[in-house]
Amino acid sequence: MKLADQAAVRWRKSSHSGHEGGQCVEVADLAGLVGLRDSKDAEGPKIILSVKGWQALTHRIKDFA
Repeated sequence: MKLADQAAVRWRKSSHSGHEGGQCVEVADLAGLVGLRDSKDAEGPKIILSVKGWQALTHRIKDFA
């Protein structure tokens, strides 16, 4: 899937990202999908997941931590 109108996408920083910079992740609600990107490289690659895929990812991360 391509983000056709990227200017309209509203990205927000993860609540778990610090305010000092560094390792920050941003997410976006993409009408039934979830976008994920590195906040330091906003024009770089993005990952697009289904809601179930996003939930599975976050559960795996929590289990790993």
